[in-house]
Amino acid sequence: MNRYVCIHGHFYQPPRENPWLEAVEVQDSAYPYHDWNERITAECYQPNGQARILDEQGWIERINNNYAHISFNFGPTLLSWLQEHAPEAYQAILDADKLSIELNAGHGSAIAQAYNHMIMPLANDRDRRTQVLWGIKDFEHRFGRRPAGMWLPETAANLACLDELAKQRIAFTLLAPRQAMRYRRIGSDQWIDATQQGIDPRRPYLVRLRDGRSIAVFFYDGPLSQAVAFERLLGNGENFARRLLGGIDPNRQEPQLVHIATDGESYGHHHPYGDMALSYAVRQIADGNEAELVNYGRYLELNPPEWEAEIIENSSWSCVHGVGRWKEDCGCHSGGHPAWNQGWRKPLREALDWLRDTMAERFEREASTLLIDPWAARDEYVQVILDRTREKAIEFIEHHVGPHEGPIDYTRILRLLELQRNAMLMYTSCGWFFDELTGIETVQILQYAGRVIQIAEGLFEESFEEAFLDRLSKAQSNLREHGDGRQVYMNMVRPAKVDLLKMAEHYAVISLFEECGHEMSVYCYDVRSELCTDMHAGRTQLRVGRATLTSRLTLNSQRVTYAVLHLADHIIAGGAGLDVEDERLDTFLKEARQAFDMAQYGKLLRLIERDFGASTFSLASLFKDEQRKVAEQVLEGALDSAEATYRRMYDDQAPLLHFLHALKIPSPRALYFPVELVLNADLVRALRDEHPDVAKASQILERAEQAGVDLDRSTLSYVAESAIARLSERLSADPADLEALRSIGALVQMVRAAPFEVRLDVAQNAVYRVLQDRDHVLASTRLGDAEGWRAELGRVAGLLRVRS
Repeated sequence: MNRYVCIHGHFYQPPRENPWLEAVEVQDSAYPYHDWNERITAECYQPNGQARILDEQGWIERINNNYAHISFNFGPTLLSWLQEHAPEAYQAILDADKLSIELNAGHGSAIAQAYNHMIMPLANDRDRRTQVLWGIKDFEHRFGRRPAGMWLPETAANLACLDELAKQRIAFTLLAPRQAMRYRRIGSDQWIDATQQGIDPRRPYLVRLRDGRSIAVFFYDGPLSQAVAFERLLGNGENFARRLLGGIDPNRQEPQLVHIATDGESYGHHHPYGDMALSYAVRQIADGNEAELVNYGRYLELNPPEWEAEIIENSSWSCVHGVGRWKEDCGCHSGGHPAWNQGWRKPLREALDWLRDTMAERFEREASTLLIDPWAARDEYVQVILDRTREKAIEFIEHHVGPHEGPIDYTRILRLLELQRNAMLMYTSCGWFFDELTGIETVQILQYAGRVIQIAEGLFEESFEEAFLDRLSKAQSNLREHGDGRQVYMNMVRPAKVDLLKMAEHYAVISLFEECGHEMSVYCYDVRSELCTDMHAGRTQLRVGRATLTSRLTLNSQRVTYAVLHLADHIIAGGAGLDVEDERLDTFLKEARQAFDMAQYGKLLRLIERDFGASTFSLASLFKDEQRKVAEQVLEGALDSAEATYRRMYDDQAPLLHFLHALKIPSPRALYFPVELVLNADLVRALRDEHPDVAKASQILERAEQAGVDLDRSTLSYVAESAIARLSERLSADPADLEALRSIGALVQMVRAAPFEVRLDVAQNAVYRVLQDRDHVLASTRLGDAEGWRAELGRVAGLLRVRS
């Protein structure tokens, strides 16, 4: 067969971690999920690892790992997040690559990506090289093999980018058809103008580079890719397959490859259940005889380029003006605010370029006294990023230090390299992609710039922030209240900055809700408690302690001493200091105990201010996630009291509301609100229990219907899906768990009738796996009621519409 189909998914999210905490903080816009990574994982990354195929009756007949049957790349920073926070989805991605190697005669479907989605034509030579090397090393670390291909962020390319790929033995990349300038058959003298006549995407092209190097380029099918991304082609898997196969030229004798490239998030996030359309389409193509599914590496082995092409310099797939979208007001925007301008893009890039170049000079000068080759060390620093252990950091540094006298300053070297890491992260492409300077993606890269400045000012004992802000102030927000870049930085970046003292303040507050002396990890710091003293009087608590905080990124350690007073509810005050002498601490403890025992809390606060005046804090000193956790704990009593009041009102008013609803008379809001609050709270509580009370939840749903109450659909969907996931995990861990199986069945039956939508894919996947393995379960497990288990499995499979 000489007709082939390949579907490429570019799976990517920008790094969202707070640069000072190395963690993604809560993002309210992703509610009810914690953040956008978590939400998109639930909607896309997880389902594509276990995608369902339906038969003609709409029942699940097969579950596929979509990744094994397509070509794909995942951003390294996203894979790092998935490894920690969604290990099942992460493992499905790795497993898919192994399976694809079997399906494609030794060629894996995963390809690498330049590390943090920097626009490569706008990068300097050093950053371009490091981005490629880090992308390759991250790929090798995860997939256990060298990548054959690499995705260029936004497919932004010029000859220097392609040459860097070729230098690192990357065989191919993907580009948009409009990035082709001209092409010809190899050996021919006649060039064809691709800007006028287009380019045939059904063949690979050789692009010739410097010093005899070359790289293969696949120009994807533009109209077909657009249909997937923007024309709802994923609404029907059969139509999707038909459109793909329709790209084949039936009269063509030479080999041809119909291939598309889109954001991978199209398959489930941008288009709900797009993962199922993809799964159905690849099954249709694989089972038919019109074309063969293939990945790029396999196709290139079978059909090396017979044509060559030249590309348009500094071009991309998402900006018709080349790469203007990431450096100027070119006219490209997301369309949501047509009256806005993007004039802020140019001064933003100019400010970051100044910061990068200034830091490069300081880095080279300082690091040259500590390392054999500072830039080679940076190129290899990804080894430490992938293994954040103390042992790995020390091993890495000792390999790169030159001849020296005296001890190695590990922390200084790591701070220099962290400066460079953040100086690249601040170029993540999403910072320029959207419409407004204050967008979360742009604020994110400004935070990376803020981290660079903080590290640099500590290392070099120079001030850089004011010069940076002078340049940034030329960037104007479209929103009058936000002013310019300086104001945005002062309001959205500076308050986010963290140092050891602020981390100590955070630790002091959260320690109130932990056992005294408890050792813990606090974001990217390890905390070892050395002293912890508690004093209690009713609901009032004073904690005085001393601990050593150690950064896992730089190995910097600092002893901190703190005192924190919790008077009641949200009233928390305290102070923290560095290098507090033992004698001073002893004096404070003696005086503080006397003041506490006499309930002289005003005097106690003055003592804290006296001895920790440089850093006094409150509940507001906590980072976002812990603010909410602690707020929930300190407000628990108040919420219980409020709910009890509303519950009494509910008991009084519910019968009247039922009567009004039956007569279709609108209920007064004052009567309606307590019933709504109580029923929603009861339903959440019933479903959040470790063993969900399905009978009680069903009764609450019935009462809500009788009273005509609007339920909190998004929250209840999330809570119900979480309950199903917990039960499914139990079943996966022990397929013979009859109680888990029954609970899944009862819960599914309930949510099928509920007035809110609940995804059942996690339960369907678990039951499907048990069905595939049922004979083994029956043979190897002591089932007290084997027939009952078999019957219940069939019943639950029926409820989930899984063929048994």
